[in-house]
Amino acid sequence: MRFNSKVIHGGQKPDKAYGAVMPPIYQTSTYAQASPGQHKGYEYSRSANPTRSALENALASIENGKFGLAFASGLAAMDAVIKLLGPGDEVISTNDLYGGSYRLFRQVFEKYGIKFHFTGMQDVANIAALINSNTKLIWVETPTNPMMNIIDLRAVSELARSNKLLMAVDNTFATPYLQQPLDLGADIVMHSATKYLGGHSDVVAGALIVKDEELANKLYFIQNASGAVCGPMDSFLVLRGIKTLHVRMQRHCENGERIAEYLLKHPKIEKVYWPGLKDHPNHNVASKQMKAFGGMISFVPKGSNYKDAIAIVEKLKIFTLAESLGGVESLAGHPASMTHASIPKKEREKSGVVDSLIRLSVGIEDVEDLISDLEQAIG
Repeated sequence: MRFNSKVIHGGQKPDKAYGAVMPPIYQTSTYAQASPGQHKGYEYSRSANPTRSALENALASIENGKFGLAFASGLAAMDAVIKLLGPGDEVISTNDLYGGSYRLFRQVFEKYGIKFHFTGMQDVANIAALINSNTKLIWVETPTNPMMNIIDLRAVSELARSNKLLMAVDNTFATPYLQQPLDLGADIVMHSATKYLGGHSDVVAGALIVKDEELANKLYFIQNASGAVCGPMDSFLVLRGIKTLHVRMQRHCENGERIAEYLLKHPKIEKVYWPGLKDHPNHNVASKQMKAFGGMISFVPKGSNYKDAIAIVEKLKIFTLAESLGGVESLAGHPASMTHASIPKKEREKSGVVDSLIRLSVGIEDVEDLISDLEQAIG
């Protein structure tokens, strides 16, 4: 089954009770048992719920995995991955990554004896230099948030495999429509399903997808034991979003390209970060491992500072100034004060997240309206 069919039918079957085409919302915490341990596959909704199971099956299908796990948020999904580790273990992570991921690593897990290294992964040699006998996991984002850096997943997976390390990929920005990390050698794919998978800014959820059964069972245990599961209503909303992922992503990519080209030619814009630009670092890698280049763009106005960037995002009318990304509506953000505020200024700026950087999540509106909005805001 090809991708556009998978998002609608992958892992799905009509409901057994009445043949419902869309999986029903099983809004229940527990299930009747004929005798202790004798039930119809479900006993308590933290452990499993039919609506969540339908979503997890769909997640596995669209990422070409075998096992999917749905969580209460993307960070809850990440939390489960790091709980595979123990005191003394080390993780090598992208240095340009979502601020919430950085906060989870440094402020939550470091105090339990797990050490995190942050490096620019565009050059795989930087990763290799940090590997030692305590290294257990390589954590990758590509494209990265918010600098849109591209990391060669095939090359990193070969490095991980040769050193017997786990490799996890945050695929939130690309989505499985554009990129499928498991096929490129990753062990774990993670999503903030709040973003493109849900697609309508009406749900908070997370996801993990794997191929290996032993690894899946370890993660299922953590999911059940820790309890940060995706509820049935949220599962239903994400599953509904997935069914239009392909058509939405096509428009996100088309609009993203038009806006990146507009910004590149604008006399008041100094830098534009979008993987589809031919002079973007590792554009050739993006061309190989991605179907298209997505709707996430960052840019820096010429001669701007913190106040100038804030002034621009406050003037936008169609782009909404808000946290998050990946919805049908266009959003604008100021990473230094919003999504990446939890990263110390010195660390932010090392990876390019300067005070004048603006990040756009390009939606599926008429692109001419979006360009007009940017024109009036930039001046």
